[in-house]
Amino acid sequence: LAVGWGSRVVAAWATSSGGCELVQSTVDCTGRWLSSVPGNLQGDTEELLLDDNTIQVLGNASLLSYHQLRHLSLTKNRLELIEPGTFLSSQGLHVLSLADNLLFTNYSLTAAALSALPALRTLDLAGNRLSEDMVSVLVWNLSSLESLSVARNIIMRLDSSIFTNLTQLLELNLEKNYIFEIDQAFEGLQRLQKLNVAYNYLPCVVEFGLTQLRVLNVSNNVIEWFLALESDDLFELEVLDLSHNRLLFFPVLPRQSKLHSLLLKDNEMSFYQRLPNGTSLADVTVQFLLIDGNSTNVTTVSLWDEICHSNLSSLRLLDMSQNQVWYLPEGLLAQMPSLTHLKLNQNCLETFHLSEGDPLAMLTELDLSQNQLAELGAEVGAGDVLPNLQLFNLSTNRLQVLPPGIFTYTRKIATVDLSRNRVDLCSQPAVAGEVESPPCVDIRGIETLTHLSLAGCGLRGLGGHPFQGTSLMYLDLSDNHQALSGDLEWLQDVALTLQVLFLRNTSLSSNAMDFSAFNSLVRLDLSRNSLTVFPTSLGILKLRSLDLRDNSLPALPPDIAWTLLGKSLREVYLSQNPYNCCTLGWWDTLLQAEGLQIPDGQEVTCSYASHTFGPRALPESVLWSCRWQTANLALFYLVLALPTCLTLLVAFAVIFLMLKQKLLKMVKTQCGVSSPY
Repeated sequence: LAVGWGSRVVAAWATSSGGCELVQSTVDCTGRWLSSVPGNLQGDTEELLLDDNTIQVLGNASLLSYHQLRHLSLTKNRLELIEPGTFLSSQGLHVLSLADNLLFTNYSLTAAALSALPALRTLDLAGNRLSEDMVSVLVWNLSSLESLSVARNIIMRLDSSIFTNLTQLLELNLEKNYIFEIDQAFEGLQRLQKLNVAYNYLPCVVEFGLTQLRVLNVSNNVIEWFLALESDDLFELEVLDLSHNRLLFFPVLPRQSKLHSLLLKDNEMSFYQRLPNGTSLADVTVQFLLIDGNSTNVTTVSLWDEICHSNLSSLRLLDMSQNQVWYLPEGLLAQMPSLTHLKLNQNCLETFHLSEGDPLAMLTELDLSQNQLAELGAEVGAGDVLPNLQLFNLSTNRLQVLPPGIFTYTRKIATVDLSRNRVDLCSQPAVAGEVESPPCVDIRGIETLTHLSLAGCGLRGLGGHPFQGTSLMYLDLSDNHQALSGDLEWLQDVALTLQVLFLRNTSLSSNAMDFSAFNSLVRLDLSRNSLTVFPTSLGILKLRSLDLRDNSLPALPPDIAWTLLGKSLREVYLSQNPYNCCTLGWWDTLLQAEGLQIPDGQEVTCSYASHTFGPRALPESVLWSCRWQTANLALFYLVLALPTCLTLLVAFAVIFLMLKQKLLKMVKTQCGVSSPY
């Protein structure tokens, strides 16, 4: 409770039952183990939250004190019954949430209680084990409803009688039920704009004619066909989600609509006008037999021509990923001049053609990854090709080269992913008269390019200036075993701009790798290499993330925590290295470094005498042995030499004392001087 909200609020807080929190006109009693509604809260409460309690019954007197109530939430209780007179004193209620309760037990009495709410706008009945008949009874008299959720129930079939009186309904959520059939259940809902029937068991959608609907989500069903009603009426449909179904063909869409997002991900869709064996199905039609009571209708649909009748000029997002598309019919994309995002990844495409004046002039994102592309066709001349493209994903294909100059007129290209193709980079300028060099991809001079992925491309001996004229901030060269040739000179053109560099699994083994020029680098991945010595040049960088996993490092520098690197690091990965248990001073300093995280710290181990230990809990015997091994050798030698020195000193003193008289006489004799008396 914030200080200074007034003495009236503080007083109300002090008298609140069950420890409920009171903020202005909202009372929050969530998770208080309440078995009934508190009766001593302030009378002008407008929002009452009773979620996650143990309330089983709302009695006729439960809400008598709350005449101003507008929002009541009883989610996740044990509610079995709402008595018919419960809401007589709260008829101004607008929002009622009863999700995750047990209302199926006394639904008829609960329905009588709900009928006393003439102003109710939003009702949530999700997760109450309700059948379609129970739902029909519960909402029969709720003509004021604008939003209804009956998700996560046991509804199986919908017909025209279920929602008959919900003439003001704008939004309906039916997801995660067991619905396998819908028979004119929504025709009377003239104001319905959003319909969610995801995660059910619908086998098809035919004669779709809800012209007023703006958003339709029928994803995660078992739909094989989607056929809109043959009509020239304008459909208000803006978003259609058919993803995660079993669509066999491109959906037959309304002829006139406002569709801007079409989601067809994860289906079994293909085109059949041309088949791989050279045959054509251009004139083949399919007949649908529609039986409605005693009447029978036959609808004839061409596998391809019908799509041409749909106006897709407003479409901005088309997601056809994870299908079985091996080619795109001629003219399909020409119907989509407003398209900005096209996702065709995880299909069977063998070729894709781009040309000047292409209808995809507005495209900003094109994803062709995980196909079987061996060729990317392009007619590149003086005109623009994909002039607004910003992201181009071609990863995991069979490409060896891109059309020359393909990026010349992509004025906004920022991200290119060529990973897991057999491509090479152009690094040397072409010289007239020389033998034609192997095919390569030229990205030099692309000033807008900031993100480039070349992981697993089989790059060999990079040199020269492959990145000249670019301003790369992100570069992934992982899984290129022969790409690095001793130094990093070929990266000099992007040394000042590069912020993220992945060199994972690139056979790095030299400690002569000089990273000192990469002043802007904040993330570096050197994992899965053969480093035996920590690169000293890293000490002057201000990295925030460093990955050293799976190398051959016996230790890190003992002063690493006090270097610029140690002070800037926020996360470091260290596991799968053969650290020496007797040289773990660096480990202790890293653990004490403020703000530094070691996400794989539990996996870090060290070795001693052919045994592996965790550095956080070394046995005392190992610590004692390490102390002996790491003791100062100078002190050790001093201890060894001291007894010898003392012995010699004592021997010299004894000899001197024994021969003292003889030595004195000898001195006098040699000097020849008499002693005065």
